[in-house]
Amino acid sequence: MKVLAIAGSNVRRMLRERSNIFFVFIFPLALILLIGAQFGGDVDPVIGLYQADDDQLATAVAEAVDSEDTLDVIRFDTDQELVTAVERGNAQAGLFLPAGMDQSAESGDLIEIGFVSRTDGFGPQVQSVIGAAVSEVMTPVTAAQFAMEKTWASFDEAFAVAKDQEAAAPGLGTEVTAIGEALFPPTLGRFDLGASSQLVLFVFLTALAGSAALILSRQLGISRRMLSTPTATGTIVIGEGTGRWAVAMVQGIYIILATFLIFRVDWGDPLGALLILVTFSAVGAGAGMLMGAVFSNDAQASGIGVVLSLGLAALGGCMLPVELFSPTMQKVAHITPHAWALDGFAELVRRDGTVVDILPELGVLVAYATVLLVLAAWRLRVALTRS
Repeated sequence: MKVLAIAGSNVRRMLRERSNIFFVFIFPLALILLIGAQFGGDVDPVIGLYQADDDQLATAVAEAVDSEDTLDVIRFDTDQELVTAVERGNAQAGLFLPAGMDQSAESGDLIEIGFVSRTDGFGPQVQSVIGAAVSEVMTPVTAAQFAMEKTWASFDEAFAVAKDQEAAAPGLGTEVTAIGEALFPPTLGRFDLGASSQLVLFVFLTALAGSAALILSRQLGISRRMLSTPTATGTIVIGEGTGRWAVAMVQGIYIILATFLIFRVDWGDPLGALLILVTFSAVGAGAGMLMGAVFSNDAQASGIGVVLSLGLAALGGCMLPVELFSPTMQKVAHITPHAWALDGFAELVRRDGTVVDILPELGVLVAYATVLLVLAAWRLRVALTRS
C-alpha cells in the first residue's frame, strides 16, 4: 500500500540519521535520569553541625539534632568550613553550638546558638525541626535559670529538679491527618514524574523536527516524482501524515519501554497510556506536517521547530509541573496540548485512573489533532500541486 510505503520511508529516514541516535534515544533517557536523581524520591536535607567544645549541653543538643530521622547531619571541624558548605550547596543549613554553654547556663547568661540556611531550599522547614530539637534540650535549662532567680538555689539543684519535673510531666500527643489530595503522592516513583513530562516534550519535538524532512523531499523533487506516477495527491498527503505520526510513535514507545525496563517507571493503565501517546503523536504529526507545508527552507523549519517545541513544553508543564503554576498560568498552560497530555498521564500515574477517567483529556487531544491535520493536509496539497 502506497500510504504505508511513504510512512515507512519516513521512519527509516529518521532511524538512519546518525544524530538521532543521541537526540532521540540517548538524550531523553539522560534527562529523565537527571531529573529523577535531582528531584525524585525521598531526600533528607543535609545539615552541617559545628560544636565548639564538648560541654554537656552542646553534646545534648548535637545528639538531639542527630537523632532526627528527617535530617542528615554532617559534622564540621570549623565554623568557616560549615559556612562554605552551606554557600556551595553541600549542606542546606548549618547549626553552630558555641563554646561554654554549660558555664553560660550556670551563670544565667543568654546562650546564642547560630543557624544559617540557604534561601533556595529547605531552610524554613529545617529551622523548625532543629528549633524543636534544641527546645527539647534547653527547656529544663531555662526553667533552672528561672528557679535560680526566684529561689537562690544553685544551678545544679534547680536543673535536677527541672529534669525530674520534665520526666514526670505527661507527654504531648499529636495526631496528623491529611486533608485533601496530595499533588505528588508518596507512592510516586523517583522517575515517574520526569518520564511523562519528557515523553511529551520529545514526542512533540521529534514530530516537529520531521518537518525538515518533508521540506527536503519537496526540494529534492521526490514529491514531484511521486506525483508523476499513478499516485494521487491525497495518497501522498495521507502517507506523509502517517509518516509523521509513526515517527512520533517510535519516539514515544521507545521512551515508555526504556523507562519501564531501566527505571521501573509506572505508566498506569497501559491502554490509557497508549491512547494518550497515540492522540498526542497525532497532534505532533499535524503540527510537523503543517510546518513542513508552510516553510520552504528546512534549516529555518528546524530552528523554529526547536524553539516552538521548547516554548510550548515549558508553558505546558514539561519543565515544571502545572500544579506548581499560579491559577492564571494554569489556565494559560492549557492552551497547549502538552498540558492536556500531562493531565492525562497524571490521572493514570498519580491517581490510578483508567481510560474512562482520561476521556476529557483524550477528547481535547483529538480536537487538536483534527484541526492541525486538516490544516496541514490542505496546505500540503496546495504546496505539492504548486511544486
